[in-house]
Amino acid sequence: MTPDARPQTILVDERDDRVIVTLNRPEFRNAIDQRMVVELHAICEALEQAPRILILTGAGGVFASGADIAELRERRAADAHRGINVGLFTRVAALPMPVIAALDGYALGGGAELAYAADFRLGTPRLRIGNPETGLGIIAAAGALWRLPELVGVPLAKEIALAGRVLTGEEALAARLVTELHEPDALLPAAHALADRIAVNDPLATQYTKAVLHAGRGEHPRAEQEAQAVLFESPEKQRRMTEFLERRQRR
Repeated sequence: MTPDARPQTILVDERDDRVIVTLNRPEFRNAIDQRMVVELHAICEALEQAPRILILTGAGGVFASGADIAELRERRAADAHRGINVGLFTRVAALPMPVIAALDGYALGGGAELAYAADFRLGTPRLRIGNPETGLGIIAAAGALWRLPELVGVPLAKEIALAGRVLTGEEALAARLVTELHEPDALLPAAHALADRIAVNDPLATQYTKAVLHAGRGEHPRAEQEAQAVLFESPEKQRRMTEFLERRQRR
């Protein structure tokens, strides 16, 4: 890999069953710039071709403070139509295996929207998460305005998106926007513990479960039936069920 091809805004730790990506622009509170978007697309491409669990976290006690405002200020109508951030976050949400966001410090604006695209969000007590975009003369256009109502309900979503409410870690936990709170030094181990629970299951069954969970209402129950038809023919299903029956017989 040439020096220019190496990731410069993220740190990547690849393991057999998971990839840990650390947003790494601590001098800018990990603000998401165009280079980071490109590098995260490359991660998505790799995980689409060889599915593994993805853990997203941030360097320096911050997840991501938002999109890079210096870049955002220069964007015009054509850039809005390109859907720069929403295209990436949609791709993250659609990854075959689960995505875990480990959130510390600020997760604001685009940083919050990246977190909303994850399947699981873990936080710390010092987490501050929200969407203050209207204060900058724009909207939260990368997923918050449809994902957030699904995650926390319409009334709280309106407080966040329209009134600029920023949730603390405790408030995010109460709203189930995050499912666990941990002290900062325990956050990444907790994300790995969750990944371990996922990893012991059949990866193909996990992928189909995620795909069916994301299917539109009109696609059910056909989506379940088609997924189950594939899994019923899977050698891994046969192996796991045989092992289960043999263990039960030994009791």
